[in-house]
Amino acid sequence: MEEKKFDVKSIIGFVLIFGILLFIMYQNQPTPEELAAQEKAEQEKVEAENNQSNQKETLITTSSDYSNTQALDSTQKAALQNKVGAFAYALSLPSDSEKQTTVSTDVFELKFNNKGGHLAEVKLRNFVDYDSVPVYMVKDQNSAFNITFGTSDNRTLNTQDFPFEPTVTKNGENTIVSMKLKVSESSFLEYRYELKPDDYMIDFSIRSQGLSGVFNTSQPITLDWKQKSIRHSKSITYENRYTRLTYMHDDGKVDKLSQAKDDDDLISDVDWLSYRQHFFSTILVANDSRFNDVAITSLDLVKDEEIDTTHTKLYTTKMPLAYSGGELNKNFGLYYGPTSNTILKDYDKDLEESIPFGWGIFGWINKMLFIPLFGFLSSYLPYGIAIIVMTIMVKILLSFVQYKQFLSQAKMKILKPELDAVREKYKDNKLKAQQETMAIQSKAGASPLSGCLPGLMQIPVFYALFQFFPTAFDLRQKSFLWADDLSSFDSVLDLPFHIPLYGDHVSLFPILAAVAIFFYMKMTTGQQVANQPTQEGMPDMAKMMKYMIYFSPLMMLVFFNNYASGLSLYYFISNSISIGIMLVIKNYIIDEDKVLAKIEVSKTKPKKQNKFQKKMAEMMEQAEQQKQAQQKGKKK
Repeated sequence: MEEKKFDVKSIIGFVLIFGILLFIMYQNQPTPEELAAQEKAEQEKVEAENNQSNQKETLITTSSDYSNTQALDSTQKAALQNKVGAFAYALSLPSDSEKQTTVSTDVFELKFNNKGGHLAEVKLRNFVDYDSVPVYMVKDQNSAFNITFGTSDNRTLNTQDFPFEPTVTKNGENTIVSMKLKVSESSFLEYRYELKPDDYMIDFSIRSQGLSGVFNTSQPITLDWKQKSIRHSKSITYENRYTRLTYMHDDGKVDKLSQAKDDDDLISDVDWLSYRQHFFSTILVANDSRFNDVAITSLDLVKDEEIDTTHTKLYTTKMPLAYSGGELNKNFGLYYGPTSNTILKDYDKDLEESIPFGWGIFGWINKMLFIPLFGFLSSYLPYGIAIIVMTIMVKILLSFVQYKQFLSQAKMKILKPELDAVREKYKDNKLKAQQETMAIQSKAGASPLSGCLPGLMQIPVFYALFQFFPTAFDLRQKSFLWADDLSSFDSVLDLPFHIPLYGDHVSLFPILAAVAIFFYMKMTTGQQVANQPTQEGMPDMAKMMKYMIYFSPLMMLVFFNNYASGLSLYYFISNSISIGIMLVIKNYIIDEDKVLAKIEVSKTKPKKQNKFQKKMAEMMEQAEQQKQAQQKGKKK
């Protein structure tokens, strides 16, 4: 009886529990909206699975396929094989091509792209730009370096689309970075970089192994190198003026693309190509054989210095690379570093010729005189003092030229009363007055040209120094007085606006140089203006020289406001010294009484005319006869 009672209670309990569960399920059943959403989600899941299945059947390689974190299945491998042929092996290897391989040396911090195999970043450890930011030669995709090649199965491929396998090893003190684009474990295309301690030149080679049957040797293999020059100086316009693609070819001939406009060329027999950007350069050197059929371009990126503030020029180079036995094996030098004469000269490849020292005699003066002289002085003296000392030495060297110039002026001053009397006597006969003037000047050994010729002798020195200071790497970021960088402008006042040609600041050294030039020309050219006779049929030289007294300082003031302050310092010191030398010569060396006595003695001596003087006299005589004949004809 007890067992039956227990069974009835158990059944009743189960029924109650079941009823409660049914009630809960009823209360929690999905609404019609929830059922619709669930049905939609199931449908999207099915469509996604179908799409995935279709992609496996028609696989297209994209950038995401170059970053494999796991091995591909057989279907994916087959699709890659159809897409890129033998190079599908590289894409099938587990890799992360978005990563970079980082290596440091004494002078570099380098990052290599695992995809494409070339440099993604080049940082020079020992230098900063005008804003104290590290100097980068390559950064933020401003550079591309890749090769395009054909394959035996009629494909055209580019290394920039493929992952390279990086390895970093040591060879003594040198660091070897190998980037391999593999066809198999033993067959590959390799970029090999050998980095040496404290050296800006990288030994770079492109070589292949086991690819003679993969390459289509009848199709050219092309190296494509692009780089945008990154701004490093305070004035982007000034930096851009000295940023230029330069190259050496044809047994030592150095040429360059245009500095001021877009330019291109096709060249051969090239020893090296320099992507120069004022104080820093990227140079590709042909180590084993010269480059041929090289197409180069230069694109100016600074159209407006207030808008274009990050890059100066875009350089591009395309050249074919020759196969050897069906393989590729080319050796280069790859230089990233200062445009420094001292550093570049050490490589014994004439790389220093990429620096614009000046053409002809001007470059010779810089290389043989000013560069070694300034190097010697700056090794013992602060750079600003070295400039002053070098200026003094140059002025002492040229002081005899100034003496000749001042002596000529003194003679012309002494002869002025006599020349004025001649012009007054023959005021109605200009040609006769000119003949008599030239005769007096010739007998006295005085001529306006004798004062100009010594000045012309100073032009090579003037122009050589004009080229020297803007290219002197040693002056970069060296301070003197208020100038914090002798290779750039010395701003003492920033303007809230931009003045065309002048800039948005005021530099003090050009002002001082302009003042010195004005007083120097006032004391020298002003005297020549007073003594200069006006000759018939000739330009009014007196008026032209008078204009120059004001024009030259104004040009200095405007043009040099954005130039290297070291150059303006030189001109200020140079003209100040010239004023001092002139005062000494005038007051203590040249005695006008003695000069007059010498002139009187010279007049008494017979003066033999040279061929040029005889010819001039004959021409003037013929002109006088023609004029008299015309006057007689008019009277009739």
